[in-house]
Amino acid sequence: MADEKNAQAPTFVPGRYGVVSLGLMGGSFAKAFAAAGAEVFAWNRTRSTLELAMIETVTGELDESTIPTCELIVLAGYPASTIEWLERYAPLVSPGAIVIDTVGVKRVICEKCEALCRDYPFTFVGCHPMAGTQFSGFAHARATMFKGAPMVVVPPAMDEFERAGVLERLKELLAPCAFGSFTLATAAEHDRNIAFTSQLAHVVSNAYVKSPTARDHRGFSAGSYRDLTRVARLNAPMWTELFLDNADYLSDELGCIIRSLQAYKDAIDARDAELLEALLAEGDRIKREVEAR
Repeated sequence: MADEKNAQAPTFVPGRYGVVSLGLMGGSFAKAFAAAGAEVFAWNRTRSTLELAMIETVTGELDESTIPTCELIVLAGYPASTIEWLERYAPLVSPGAIVIDTVGVKRVICEKCEALCRDYPFTFVGCHPMAGTQFSGFAHARATMFKGAPMVVVPPAMDEFERAGVLERLKELLAPCAFGSFTLATAAEHDRNIAFTSQLAHVVSNAYVKSPTARDHRGFSAGSYRDLTRVARLNAPMWTELFLDNADYLSDELGCIIRSLQAYKDAIDARDAELLEALLAEGDRIKREVEAR
């Protein structure tokens, strides 16, 4: 099958991009590619957003006629919609093309998308750009969103030499985004780490503002409040999908922080200054050790 796949002639135009879903991530990819002078074709569920993007960013619509002409296609939708798009349009993707996703979970995406693409002559690579804001939508997308940011890549299962070639080509195609680094990981490694670095932070921030005090704190807050609540504002439907697709790892992290918070509460309720200071000192020490690495 590998020989058959490689034998098919490409139909893509070198350096032409396709972007599926023009939200914050997809819109930023489209703007970065367009700023570099590349042709970008896009699909978006809401037609008005696509028409807005076509004014100054997008060359045209990503459809049955343009999908085969794209060398790189970026799937920037929710987990379920990413899989649905690939199920429908995989037969149209050009031989030799690369398809990546931007979804914040990797096990469910890579398992299903790699299986879908196994018998097609293009390569799917699971990706997760580690960048963003608390805002969503094309209006908040920007060409410099990914400048200096890490990109996590889940290498496809293939011959080592062939995989190295695909990854090198992917880096070249993503050059307009100016990522600061590329980190290779398994899908499980990604999901375990992202449960801690991103998903837990969103849950904690979202839960933190549910205190009744949040409604009358004005005049009493500064940097600490802003830092901790920045990601309390979120896209609830998207994050629900992400949390449930990574439920095992996220639940483990939630259990860990709940146990830690309970220890602080117990020390405070008992007015145990020695224990409380020890808990605080331990957290301070761990933070310093992590930053020193």
